[in-house]
Amino acid sequence: MAEPIRVIIMGAAGRDFHNFNTFFRNNPVYKVVAFTATQIPDIEGRLYPASLAGELYPEGIPIHAEEELEELIRKYDVQQVVFAYSDTYYNNLMHKASRVLAEGADFRLMGPAETAIKSTKPVVAICAVRTGVGKSQTTRRVVDILRQEGLKVAAIRHPMPYGDLAKQAVQRFATLEDLDKEQCTIEEREEYAPHIENGTLVFAGVDYEAILRKAEQEADVILWDGGNNDFSFYKADLYITLADPHRPGHECLYYPGEVNVRLADVIIINKCDSARPEFVAKVAENCRNLNPKATILYADSPMIADNPELIKGKRVLVVEDGPTLTHGEMGYGAGFLAAKKYGAAEIVDPRPFAVGSLLDTFKTWAHLGPILPAMGYSEKQCKELEETIAKADVDTVVVGTPIDLSLVIDIKQPSTRIRYNLEEKSAPSLQELLQPVIKAAKEGRK
Repeated sequence: MAEPIRVIIMGAAGRDFHNFNTFFRNNPVYKVVAFTATQIPDIEGRLYPASLAGELYPEGIPIHAEEELEELIRKYDVQQVVFAYSDTYYNNLMHKASRVLAEGADFRLMGPAETAIKSTKPVVAICAVRTGVGKSQTTRRVVDILRQEGLKVAAIRHPMPYGDLAKQAVQRFATLEDLDKEQCTIEEREEYAPHIENGTLVFAGVDYEAILRKAEQEADVILWDGGNNDFSFYKADLYITLADPHRPGHECLYYPGEVNVRLADVIIINKCDSARPEFVAKVAENCRNLNPKATILYADSPMIADNPELIKGKRVLVVEDGPTLTHGEMGYGAGFLAAKKYGAAEIVDPRPFAVGSLLDTFKTWAHLGPILPAMGYSEKQCKELEETIAKADVDTVVVGTPIDLSLVIDIKQPSTRIRYNLEEKSAPSLQELLQPVIKAAKEGRK
């Protein structure tokens, strides 16, 4: 019998584990010798546990830093490297491919045919061309429409397993207290809390077939809430892709965002109210060229401050969603735009006040402007974020993250939260486009 093909999976604690679980876990043709990890702090140096890896991997699978890739290929005589993470510029993707090919291994991308799982319930997938385009408010809008039809919805969120992988295999969140029980990071809270506050069950974890089967027991419709610009883990009955006119051209330049554009039944060009009209038009043109069959909708994401009087005429520190600013490569977010909208006297640069790992964050992501990314992947990093904010000589902290940051860290200065929702501004409506899903879900109840 031929020796199994030796494989490394390059990832960031998400798509990499999913590809392994769906294709490699019980496949004797292959032997996954290692995962590599990047993008997220402190996720390398762990082990993908034997309880998740299956019978072929009784000792689990080591997770190394991506910087060790060439050394690992040589050490294990690797024949194939699978690239399995998202929000990657095409040039960067091919640089990584060249590193692999120069060591003699094949470089592989895996598509939905081999990795997307079929549900017994109708699935609406909400994906994007880049991180930070507005998936959160879109998922809330879709849930509201489905609920008005009397349907039960479960949101399954793209993985963010940064703790004990075995314990995080299948997670269910029904209350904000569940976030504390699971010791969720700031990034996890940003994604889960808005759903929970909206009364929606949230599922996440590591093993996405087990997660799906559990969610199906409680829902009429499954809502895939994608992370970064990854494509759906599930076969979708309606595939919605968000595009961002603040980053025109990115729909053609980033992996796998372009995949999402080409897969889409519906493309929503979001944030039209705060973007330049020519950028909106350019994104629409690019999307039509990539996918002429998709329905294109236009939407606004108006920003509302809880306490606008704390912004007007004040010196403010703006705190934004971490992933949007870092690997999403945005130089600003909703908090920055709201500070401008509500008349802040000055947006104060946080860099002189940064401590600990936040100093490294500003060095790594040189494009960051005078705004503070809400990095909180560990208790230590949360403390560093808290200390950085406390040192800032400002009147107000403007919180542009999707959660109330004051519930996670102590903010000593007065603070105000920025909220945003999806407002459709073109036809057909999401209500109309969801009708086939609604019909199928109701028939499935009979």
